Amino acid sequence: MAAWLGWLVAALLLYIALLAVIMLMEHRKPAQMTAWLLIALLVPYLGFFAYFMLGRDFRIRRMTKRFEKRIRYDSAASSYFSHNQIHRMEDVGNDQLAEQKNLFGLLSKLAPFAITTGNQSEVLTNGEAAFEAILNAIEKAKHHIHLDYYTIRDDGIGRRFLRTLIRKAREGVEVRLVYDGIGSLHLSENYLTELHAAGVHTSCFLPPRFAFYERRLNYRNHRKIVVVDGVVGFLGGINIGDEYLGKDKRLGFWRDTHLKLQGNAVHDLQRLFLNDWTFASQERLEEQKYMPKHASSGKESVLIVPSEPGRNDQKILDVTFAAINAAKSRICISTPYFIPDPSLGMALKTAAQSGVDVKIIIPGIADTKLILLATLSYVQDMLDAGVKIYRYRKGFIHAKVMIIDRMLASIGTANMDMRSLYSNFELNAMLFDTVAIDRLFTDFQEDLNNSHQVHAQQFTKRPWKQKAAESLIHMLSPLL
Repeated sequence: MAAWLGWLVAALLLYIALLAVIMLMEHRKPAQMTAWLLIALLVPYLGFFAYFMLGRDFRIRRMTKRFEKRIRYDSAASSYFSHNQIHRMEDVGNDQLAEQKNLFGLLSKLAPFAITTGNQSEVLTNGEAAFEAILNAIEKAKHHIHLDYYTIRDDGIGRRFLRTLIRKAREGVEVRLVYDGIGSLHLSENYLTELHAAGVHTSCFLPPRFAFYERRLNYRNHRKIVVVDGVVGFLGGINIGDEYLGKDKRLGFWRDTHLKLQGNAVHDLQRLFLNDWTFASQERLEEQKYMPKHASSGKESVLIVPSEPGRNDQKILDVTFAAINAAKSRICISTPYFIPDPSLGMALKTAAQSGVDVKIIIPGIADTKLILLATLSYVQDMLDAGVKIYRYRKGFIHAKVMIIDRMLASIGTANMDMRSLYSNFELNAMLFDTVAIDRLFTDFQEDLNNSHQVHAQQFTKRPWKQKAAESLIHMLSPLL
């Protein structure tokens, strides 16, 4: 009996010690700390194992430093193009931003990239437009094609990309492809074998087996980058898969936004790809070889904002928070997953309470029911503060767009959720040209026409079972 009691006391003390470890490691992120403590309470010891494998990486600093050692943003090629960087807010070409000294100060000092001029952007609405533009650019490639994707599927559009890349590789064009180990988990070996046979170079970003062993499974490369010949670039929310063409029978029409860039900002996309390639393949490429002078006659200012896991690397969160706080008249957000960081949630509510027209479009139907419950768990709080919430009803909305006044707009890969903000490798582009901003706002207005507004009184009448599920998932939402 005494021995049994001793083991029980030892187990209890170990349990308390492990709870203390979670609190110590996550004290800077209260929301994540609460979620992991709940898991540890619901499934003792198994919850600690999950935290050890998927939660805070005890080697995150070392991993981040190893990643940063491969970063070559400040190379000779970068300084060669430094004369295209903007250092005065009046040179951005946006009168509203010229009145925001603090915001411009943050944007202009946001390493690793600076605001560049000499750009031309084209907003690509939905998969058909994006795929046609990307494939058309690939067809014209003369020197190299670089692709960096979270998800690639061996389906109709995936096969079209496959055939095009194989043909270009056989023509002598250098073709490199980075794909994420989890996002492209079901990509067939045959697909990769066909690419390799034609001379296409591929590399998997944190393969699941090694990511699990090294406790990096939670850190995914969610970026979507295409760079052709160093002069044309693409980024946004669209992966390579038939669902982006509306061929998913359950989700139906797939609403998304992508961006085509020409000009100096493409060099920053290229540097980002080269870093991801080096990280995934351990191969360094000669940067200047892939940084040709461009012939773009565009005059737009663009800022490329990457974000990585790490205590001081949430640059997209920093920019989003600062932009929301600078809003004077309107904030328009489209996001498939709305699980805001507490600071962003407070910023949105404060903006609405101060008279800013804050509109957020979220899905009416979702690709993941669990994530939809988590999203809905934040709605009541927003409604009570005066934020206007709309649910998209034409299909599934996957666009990741933010518009602040006529001052700036953001298009990219980052969702308005804590996974994107803290755990993923992400990429957004900040646009300051009013023509581009107005185009995005027109698309947003069209999306509003295809949405229904959520009213507070009606929302409170949802079934108690749903409310209970939302409450539970809300506590776990920082980990989703």
